[in-house]
Amino acid sequence: MSTPGTVESVVTDPKLVGERRQQIVSAATKLFSEQGYYSTTIQHIAREAGISVGLIYQYFRDKDDVLFLSLKLVLETYENEIPAALEGIDHPLERLCAAIGAYCRVVDKLREATVLTYRSTKSLRADRRIFIKDGEIRTNRLLEACLRACIAGGHLRPVNDHLLVYQYVLFAHAWALKQWALRDRYSLDEYVEEGIKLLVEPFLTDKGRAAMARFKRKQRRRD
Repeated sequence: MSTPGTVESVVTDPKLVGERRQQIVSAATKLFSEQGYYSTTIQHIAREAGISVGLIYQYFRDKDDVLFLSLKLVLETYENEIPAALEGIDHPLERLCAAIGAYCRVVDKLREATVLTYRSTKSLRADRRIFIKDGEIRTNRLLEACLRACIAGGHLRPVNDHLLVYQYVLFAHAWALKQWALRDRYSLDEYVEEGIKLLVEPFLTDKGRAAMARFKRKQRRRD
């Protein structure tokens, strides 16, 4: 019996499975986002992907599998790209800002899938909903660790770190959810910069403000 995180495939070649599933998930994510999970059929997905219905069933058992893999991709991208963005960064405040920026950039890359996560997680079977929620919690812990390090180092005043991390998450997701209202006002870099002003800078201590000023000077020299 498969585990909640597993999607079984008739095809056993890992490279081929990865390539085909990426093609199918890309088409499905677009359709699920545009017309909803329940209104989208496997036939619609096959047509969008330019393949046969039978081929989809070589890689997925049903539509729930397709939706699940679409949502799982978002979580895996967070878990891979946020730590990668922090490599080589030692200062806790700089790490926090880099983590927020990385989160927003993943959302920008996966805008349709991010919107889909909000709309359709409830459509998954129960054990898979739990799996997706657990993945979100793991991502939140990446941000929470950065925030707690800033507080411990005296760069941010003590705050409710659990609630503040969710503000970071909602801010990042808003880039996808409210793209219609934001895209003409801000570039992605400008959006991240404004978010740090709103969600990090008000909590800085004197020590943190001095560190932030140094980071901004360093960034200007890079630019």
